[in-house]
Amino acid sequence: MSFITLLKKTAGSVLRARLFLLMILCAFLGFVLVVALVASITWLTGHFITLEKGWLDTLINWVVGVVSGVGGWFMLPVFIVLVSGVFQEITIHKVESVDYPDQRRTHEPRFWPDMIHDIKFTIKALVLNILVLPFYFIGIGFVLSVSLNSYLLGREFFESAAGYHLGKPEARELGRLNRKAVYGSGFVLTMLTLIPVVNLFAPIIAIVWMVHVYHAVAPSKKP
Repeated sequence: MSFITLLKKTAGSVLRARLFLLMILCAFLGFVLVVALVASITWLTGHFITLEKGWLDTLINWVVGVVSGVGGWFMLPVFIVLVSGVFQEITIHKVESVDYPDQRRTHEPRFWPDMIHDIKFTIKALVLNILVLPFYFIGIGFVLSVSLNSYLLGREFFESAAGYHLGKPEARELGRLNRKAVYGSGFVLTMLTLIPVVNLFAPIIAIVWMVHVYHAVAPSKKP
């Protein structure tokens, strides 16, 4: 399935499954998360760094705020897994109800499917992205960041969509057999997280996109 076809299917599913309310909630949660992160870093800097000259303190706080804001922006791919975890099963259920009704899972979706797993993934991804930061000073940080997050998001969102039916171990193996589709999709999703406004809705878009990827490569059409 081509990426243009996937894009059309994803847009169609958002309309047919009426995911607008979920997308608004997701955007609000993502915005609050990033603002809270930037505010926390700025507050910690002001609390622990105190210089004799007040104007220098203020300058440092503003610089840290701007830098952390920019850093938070480029680290949005890390947080969309955590945000999407809240809406994951509900979104998959809604999409499959309209696009794959014969392949829906029989039991009802849960609101908090794998939050502990998502928190662990976010921490690991955050650490890896922090390790990439020094490479921005030599001009290759952006390329490394995109490559890293394409891999992380592709694998994680595919395993979530496939794991909804197969379980994590089988989903991981299916992902290995379809690396091109999985990691290519991860690249597209990573790019979406860098587009203003669109990135706030990226978690829901990522889930819907990977539902279609899973059904395109699934070895069986049974739920």
